[in-house]
Amino acid sequence: MKTTEAFHPYHVGSVEINYNSKSKSFEITGRFFLDDLENGLTKKYGKPFHFSDEKYKAQLNEALKNYSTEYFKLKGDNRFLKVNYVGYEEDNESVNVFLESEPLNVPKKVEAAVSFLYNLYDDQINIIHIIVNGNRKSEKLTYPNRYLYQTF
Repeated sequence: MKTTEAFHPYHVGSVEINYNSKSKSFEITGRFFLDDLENGLTKKYGKPFHFSDEKYKAQLNEALKNYSTEYFKLKGDNRFLKVNYVGYEEDNESVNVFLESEPLNVPKKVEAAVSFLYNLYDDQINIIHIIVNGNRKSEKLTYPNRYLYQTF
């Protein structure tokens, strides 16, 4: 694992939680360093994962679905929302993970619990952007802090 740490000395991810007024749901995109996400999944599930290898695609989808369910929670107006895993996409040295919430009316209060990669790094930082009707609010969560809420 030492070679990975030399690759990029900081551990940061971003999660955008964007309310889509047409579908009345939140579209969520998590963006993480590819090697961090591979290592986080490997540590969590005790077996290797490789994004660049096509034969791991089904395993990765299953692992990311379970991982996202455990490390991401969302509430709109004090109600827990079911969040579904949609898929992932590799982008050079990072991976985008796509999620979508069940429908809800435009929320006045949005709460999230985000702890992606907290199982791997105790210096993980996640930048969270919540967007409702074009109003963007951003916050930085640093391990072990995982909770935030915004009102709109």
